[in-house]
Amino acid sequence: MLKKLSMAAALVALGAGAAIAHTTLEAQEAPVGASHKAVFRVPHGCDGKPTNVVRVQIPEGVIAVKPMPKSGWSLEKVTGAYAKAYDYHGTPTKEGVKEVLWKGGNLADDEYDEFVVRVYLTPDLPVGKMLYFPIVQECPAGAVERWIEIPAEAQSSDDLEFPAPGLKLLEKAGGH
Repeated sequence: MLKKLSMAAALVALGAGAAIAHTTLEAQEAPVGASHKAVFRVPHGCDGKPTNVVRVQIPEGVIAVKPMPKSGWSLEKVTGAYAKAYDYHGTPTKEGVKEVLWKGGNLADDEYDEFVVRVYLTPDLPVGKMLYFPIVQECPAGAVERWIEIPAEAQSSDDLEFPAPGLKLLEKAGGH
């Protein structure tokens, strides 16, 4: 009996280790039509090499992006036009941040860090669906970890080798 419990515990630990190896979002759901603090958790570097660049692609329908600076990293915001204009507190918004890059840092392969952006999830986003934020980690000598896979309709993120972090979109509570 003890041997079976030990094996079960080992399998659970192994599964948990694999699950946390992916880049993830701290909060995995948020309401549309509201601001959201997205905390991206990066659990390691690239195959023994440190991560020097973290790129977060901002999906359509996510506007008013404000990244949090990190000590030891430079911050770059890539802007561009949205597919359509969005209403942001009464102001038509046609362009904004499409990608955020933290560069020049040094996240060792055996270390963990968080990268934060404050965003506005427009009411146009589909309630009940997942919204994905593709992330690329760049490391020395061209090593790269690409967390960019988005599940097809019949798949889940667990079916993918390099899933993009996802956020389940909820209905806005109380009409605030």
